[in-house]
Amino acid sequence: MHLHEAVQISDDDSDERITAKLRTHGVRIGRGMISPRVFWPALIIILTLVGYAVAAPDSAEQTFSSVQGWIVENLGWYYMLVVAAFIGVAAFIGFSRLGRIRLGLDDDTPEFGLLSWFSMLFAAGMGIGLVFYGVGEPLTYATVDPKPGWEGDQSEIAGLAMAQTFVHWGIHPWAIYAIIGLSIAYAIHRRGRPVSIRWALEPLFGERVKGWTGDIIDVLAILGTVFGVATSLGLGVQQISAGMVEIGIVDRADNTLLVILIIAVTLIAMLSVVSGIGAGMKWLSNINLSLAGALLISMLLLGPTLFLLQNFTESLGFYLANFMGMTFDVGAFQRGEADSWFSNWTIFYWGWWISWSPFVGIFIARISRGRTIREFIAGVMLVPTLVGMVWFSVLGGSGLFRQLFGAGDLVEDGAVNIDSVLFKILGDLPFGTIFSVVGIILVAIFFITSSDSGSLVVDMLASGGHPNPPTWSRVLWAVITGLVAIALLLAGGLQSLQAAALATALPFSVILLLMAVAILKALRIDDKVLERAERNQRLERLTEHMTSQWSESLADNAEMESYVNDRIDYRLSRTRGVFAGRAAGKPGERGATKPQHKK
Repeated sequence: MHLHEAVQISDDDSDERITAKLRTHGVRIGRGMISPRVFWPALIIILTLVGYAVAAPDSAEQTFSSVQGWIVENLGWYYMLVVAAFIGVAAFIGFSRLGRIRLGLDDDTPEFGLLSWFSMLFAAGMGIGLVFYGVGEPLTYATVDPKPGWEGDQSEIAGLAMAQTFVHWGIHPWAIYAIIGLSIAYAIHRRGRPVSIRWALEPLFGERVKGWTGDIIDVLAILGTVFGVATSLGLGVQQISAGMVEIGIVDRADNTLLVILIIAVTLIAMLSVVSGIGAGMKWLSNINLSLAGALLISMLLLGPTLFLLQNFTESLGFYLANFMGMTFDVGAFQRGEADSWFSNWTIFYWGWWISWSPFVGIFIARISRGRTIREFIAGVMLVPTLVGMVWFSVLGGSGLFRQLFGAGDLVEDGAVNIDSVLFKILGDLPFGTIFSVVGIILVAIFFITSSDSGSLVVDMLASGGHPNPPTWSRVLWAVITGLVAIALLLAGGLQSLQAAALATALPFSVILLLMAVAILKALRIDDKVLERAERNQRLERLTEHMTSQWSESLADNAEMESYVNDRIDYRLSRTRGVFAGRAAGKPGERGATKPQHKK
C-alpha cells in the first residue's frame, strides 16, 4: 500500500527536491512553482465573482438570494441525507476492523502526544463561528425564531433550542471533517502522496487523478475553501465592529468600518506570511486558545453557575432524545414556513461546513500521522463535539438565563442582535469592559489565523501539494480571500455570505461522497493485505514454536533422541544416488551383493 520512499516527500527535503518528487507523482509545476491547470482556473473564477459583486452589488445580492432559495427549496433534503451518510460511514469505519489500520507505516507512532493532539483538534473546531453564535443562536431559537414544528412550553422550547445548537456544532459537522481528513491522511501518510485533495480519490479514479479530473477536484476545493474562509471573515468583522460599538470605541458599525477591519486583518495576515513567523502564528494560536478557555471558565464561575451546569445536563438529554429526528428533519410538513428557517440555519450550516472542510480536513490530516483510524475518528468526532457542547451550554445558557430569568433585555424589537449580544452578557460580569475587550481580541486573532492558515491551504492546493508553497502566491490568496469577504458583505451582508457557502458546497458535496466510497474501497484492500501479512506472521510464529518445542522434547528424552538418530542414520545409509551402483550390504541381508570369486 505504500509508495517507494524515494518518491515520498520528507520534511528534510529541499524545495527543489520536493518539486522533483512532485513531478514523479504526475504533478505539473509551472513557473513561479504553481500548478497552472489549478491555479489559473481557480483565480479567474474567483476574481470574476468578486468583480461582479463589486460592480453590481444589487444584482449580485439578488442572484445570490435566488441561488440560496433554489438550493434550500429543492436540495435541502439532499444536504440532510449527505451529512447523515457521513456520520454513518465514519461510525462504521471506526467500529469495524478497518479501524485498526494505521495512518502511516504499520510501525509508526503518533507524531504528537494525545493531549497535544486533542488541543490542536480543539483549535481547529474553535473558530470565529463559535464566538459569533455562542450566545445568540440558542437564544434566537428559544425566543424569536423557533424551528417550525416545535411545540411545548418555554422550558421545552429552550431545551430543544440547545439540542438544535448541539446538532449544528457537534457530531454532524465533525463527521464531514472526519471523512475528508481521513481520506487525505490515508493518501499522504499511508500511501505517501502529496498534500492535495485529488489523491483522496485515487482508489476510485486511479491514474486519472493526475489529469483534468484531479485538476477539477482541486479547483473545487480551492473555491470551497476561499468562500468558506471568507464567510468566517465576514462574520468575524461584524462581531468585532459590534463589540467596538458596545464598549464605545465607535458610534456605529457600517460597511466602511467592516471594509477597514477586513483590510487591517488581511494586512496583518500578509505580514505574518512575508516575515515567515510560523512559530509566531503558533504562539498566537496558543494565546487565543488560552483566552477562549479563560473566557469560558470566567463566564461559568462568575455567571449563574448552577443553572449553567443544569443547562448542560438537561440539554444533553434533549440532544440524545432528538438526535435522529433533528438529523433528518427537512420541514416537509411545514412547507414554505420552514424554507426560510432552514435557509438561515441548518442548510446554511451544512453548506458552510462542507465548503470549509478542505481547510479543516487538511489540517487534521497533517497532525494525525501514526494514529490508528479508530483513534482518529474517535478523537475528531468526539473531542470537538464535547468542547462545543460545553461552550454553547455556558455562553448560550448565560443568554437564556438573562432573557428568561433576569433582565430580559436581549430581545429587541422582536429580534436578537447576534453580533452584539455576546458583549451585553460580558458587560454585566465583574470587570465587564475587560472581558469585552478580551472577546474582541479573541475574534480578531481567530480572524488573523483563519486568513493566514486558509491562504496556506489554498496555496498548497494551487501548487500541486507542495508543503512549502511560494510566499508571493500565499500573499495573493490572503488578499483574494479578503476581497471575497468585502465583496460578499457589500453585496448583501450575511445573506450573501450564506448563499456563497451553500453554492460552493453543492459540487464539493459530490466529491465528499466519492471520498467516502474511495476510502472504504482503499481500506478494504488494505485490510486484506494486512490480514494476509498477519496470517503469515502467525504461521511463522507457530512454526518457530513447534520447532523449539520439538527440539526441547528431544533434549529431555535420551531414548527418543537415540531412536530418531538411529532411524535417520539407517535411512541415510540405505539411500541410493541416481548414478550409484548397487550398494554393498552385509551377507545374507536383503539386497546385499554376493561376493565375486575370481575364476
